Amino acid sequence: MTQPLFIDSLEAAVDHVLDTIPGDIVLGIPLAVGKPNPFVNALYRRIKANPARKLRIITALSLIKPVGKSDLEQHFLEPLVERVFADYPDLEYAVDLRAHALPPNIEVREFFMKTGDYIGNEAAQLNYISTNYTFVARDMAVQGMNVIAQAVGVQGEGEAMRLSLSSNPDVAFEVIEKMRAAGQPLMTIGVINKKMPFMPNGAEVGPDFYDVVVTDPAGTHTVFGAPNNKVSAADYAIGLHASSLVADGGTLQIGIGSLGDAIAQALIVRDRHGEDYRSILETLAPDGLEGRELGRFDQGLYGCSEMFVNGFLKLIEAGIIRREVYGDTVLQQMLNDGRLPSEVVTPETVRALLAAGRIGTPLSEADVAFLKKFGVLRTGVTLEGRDLVLDGERCSCDLSDKEAFDKLCATMLGARLIGGIYMTGGFFLGPNDFYERLRTMPPQELAKIDMTRIDFINQLYGQGDLKRAQRRKARFMNTTMIATLLGAVASDALESGQVVSGVGGQYNFVAMAHALPDARLLMMLRATHDNKDGLKSSIVWNYGHVTIPRHLRDIIITEYGVADVRGQPDSEVVKRLIAVADSRFQDELVKQAKAHGKLERDYEVPERYRNNLPEALEEKLHPWADAGLLPPFPFGTDLTADELKIVGALKKLKHATQHPSELLSVAFKSFWEGKQAPQAYLERLGLADAHSFKDAVIRRLFAGNL
Repeated sequence: MTQPLFIDSLEAAVDHVLDTIPGDIVLGIPLAVGKPNPFVNALYRRIKANPARKLRIITALSLIKPVGKSDLEQHFLEPLVERVFADYPDLEYAVDLRAHALPPNIEVREFFMKTGDYIGNEAAQLNYISTNYTFVARDMAVQGMNVIAQAVGVQGEGEAMRLSLSSNPDVAFEVIEKMRAAGQPLMTIGVINKKMPFMPNGAEVGPDFYDVVVTDPAGTHTVFGAPNNKVSAADYAIGLHASSLVADGGTLQIGIGSLGDAIAQALIVRDRHGEDYRSILETLAPDGLEGRELGRFDQGLYGCSEMFVNGFLKLIEAGIIRREVYGDTVLQQMLNDGRLPSEVVTPETVRALLAAGRIGTPLSEADVAFLKKFGVLRTGVTLEGRDLVLDGERCSCDLSDKEAFDKLCATMLGARLIGGIYMTGGFFLGPNDFYERLRTMPPQELAKIDMTRIDFINQLYGQGDLKRAQRRKARFMNTTMIATLLGAVASDALESGQVVSGVGGQYNFVAMAHALPDARLLMMLRATHDNKDGLKSSIVWNYGHVTIPRHLRDIIITEYGVADVRGQPDSEVVKRLIAVADSRFQDELVKQAKAHGKLERDYEVPERYRNNLPEALEEKLHPWADAGLLPPFPFGTDLTADELKIVGALKKLKHATQHPSELLSVAFKSFWEGKQAPQAYLERLGLADAHSFKDAVIRRLFAGNL
């Protein structure tokens, strides 16, 4: 590779792009926090001001600071946003896109959108690209991309400088390889952000990976911190059910948000509070605990997920994510089947590798390199002719010679296998303390985390034998919005086709769950959803949009239980899904299934499934919440105690405004009781001085909901 062009000014970097590429700019930038916001904003402003130039942005998950939709929310959020997001610069194209204000010479095409933010947004909906995560690199190239830019971490200076793709090695390597192999012109730009955690292993590159490296200090800013969400009783119930299907010594994939936190906390409770864990599950599982996994994690888990989230970090700190995998198929298979009983290096390690044919005798250069790479031999060992040499000690490389074998074992063996990884991720996103932990983690711990390419994580093609060996007993956990009674799910869009989020990697993990012999797919959803149209069941007879078809059904989990529908006939699938549906909707679901010939005419829902109600669930979990095992924010929150109270009241008030009968009840109760809110709360919400009748009413309603 040629040496990169170092540019110390964002504006000069924009000049370079515009001068070098005379036509339209098609800019690819990573999803989520890997975007070089200041550079993107500078380019966006320049082209926005010049209608003669055109810009197309290809990306996903464009994050901007939260903005209140009402005066109350705006007053509340302002100090919180300032505290949590500090100097994070919003993406100006995303702000304009949400405001329906993109200029005509600029368009944004996303393959995954922030959940729910762009429903009804014409420009966003028209330009959405539906694709699986493993096809993103291919599809970015299809768009005619000629610039790719990314925020990078940095270590060292001058000739010692190293860069890290940090949060986003997911797509960059593959798209650059594909475009250069096809002879398509592509300018690659790395913008240094010194607050990006420097991730080693697969994310680390030299400066010459890029054509341009931007060193302007203005490129450094706070990384977008996604606050922890409150974990509800329903979330915990789902997480507890899911956690009881995770096999010790296996592989785990989870996602972001309250469900991911619930799963992680449930796994910690299982590992540390075994008796309590069993007791909780006994109250939640009407069919008993047969087939559930309830024991501690004696072997530990390996995390392999497109998204490395805070829940994984907490599982690492809890010592649950600790099963190391190695980048050699034979070595990994030998650890799996016990031919290597542990990572401790002994003479038996060498004998086992010889017996497996992984190394030969006499040892070759490749054999020695392999043994050193994984710590079987100490790093200083060299092969000189037919002798192995270390610190003046010398022995033959012919291990069939007992004297040579014994001397090698006495003087040259390492202590333990090295190079193991216990967490593999494609991109990360989390709260501020998540990034700070990565920035300050000791190097030997950080080395166990490998941020790498999505084409390695999300599919079995390419290095398939190695992936299969590493990903034993995999549990792929995904969230969906709607499940049909025949087992299909809709996760990314409404019946109308309006996109809620995106497919992302969901199909990829579904496919792997069916391809790996001991893997399972855990598709999770809350049994109901509530909006302005009222309470609806999330389990329905049919739906106008499908993300995962019914023939790929496996395990579906709601807060009311586990429906194992893999390989089951349609009638049994229907019964098992009705058993985990909210009881207020079960009769209608039964009626619809019978009407369509998918349920026996005399079928009735067993009595043990007839109490699937939120108040019953709350009652079951309340003692464990009080005991501190199921806290509302298991991994902390950026909100103060007072802010939590305000948020709780605002959410109740917002919910009531969407349901007129409830609002009437709340209003009557508030005015009857005449409660007063603390003055500090009123000042925070701009209600300290109620100058209008509307303000006075809102003030009273707010106080009544505290």
